[in-house]
Amino acid sequence: MKSYNKILINLTGLVVVVFHFIPFYILIVSALKKQTDTSSRWVLPNYLDFSNFHIALDKGHLLQAMSNSLIVTLISVVLIAILGAMAAYPLARVKSRFNEMMMGFILAMMIVPKLTILVPLYSLVAKMGGISTYWAITLLFLTYKLPACIFLYSKFMSTIPKALDEAAMIDGCSRYSVFFRIVLPSLKPVTATVIILNGVAIWNDYSFSLYFLQSPLKRTVTLAISSFFSQDNVNLHAAAAAALLAIIPATLLYLFLQKYFVRGMVDSGVK
Repeated sequence: MKSYNKILINLTGLVVVVFHFIPFYILIVSALKKQTDTSSRWVLPNYLDFSNFHIALDKGHLLQAMSNSLIVTLISVVLIAILGAMAAYPLARVKSRFNEMMMGFILAMMIVPKLTILVPLYSLVAKMGGISTYWAITLLFLTYKLPACIFLYSKFMSTIPKALDEAAMIDGCSRYSVFFRIVLPSLKPVTATVIILNGVAIWNDYSFSLYFLQSPLKRTVTLAISSFFSQDNVNLHAAAAAALLAIIPATLLYLFLQKYFVRGMVDSGVK
């Protein structure tokens, strides 16, 4: 019976892996085919054509777009992680009715779709002169990603014994020293989770970038990929090549932080 269950689990895992690999397979096949090749996307070509990557880099200005995405993602993720951890610390350590109300408010903010207030948000950013600027798009990401970040950090911090804080304060540490010297170094797993979740989400964002980064010089990688789809011309092969290049940074980020990712997700959801 145990061997049967093991085989079933392995088969299920294999099916899931194959199911998730199919889009990448079609993406790779499309990127390596010539634009004049009309054969099925399920069939590997008997040649390798890298001209689509050249088109993606040249006509799509993909390197500039990836640079813009990197700047926005890096600044946003750093601010989200730092401010989220600092905001979660008093919520996790001080049990009061006010803090419970704040946590409820934070949870409520997590379920508000960002596109529901896009029109007034765009009007506000336009009046502030923030269209096609890094600071405005960073502020928007910071606003929408902080609630989930605070929730993860607060739940993780609740697993850290308060006795560590009390012992450090007896030794003469201030509340700020306790946070930066005792608590913050213990947040590596959940910080990796925050970096991966928010980094990938911001890197792949399309809606905010479409409306708030209208300058061609400030467009992000998702806008660069979408430029290959228009009413007059559709270059699916170049778009596939651009998408393959665009997923490399996110993949490297996950591979670098994966050992902390699962632990951070599990520990944050324990309480």
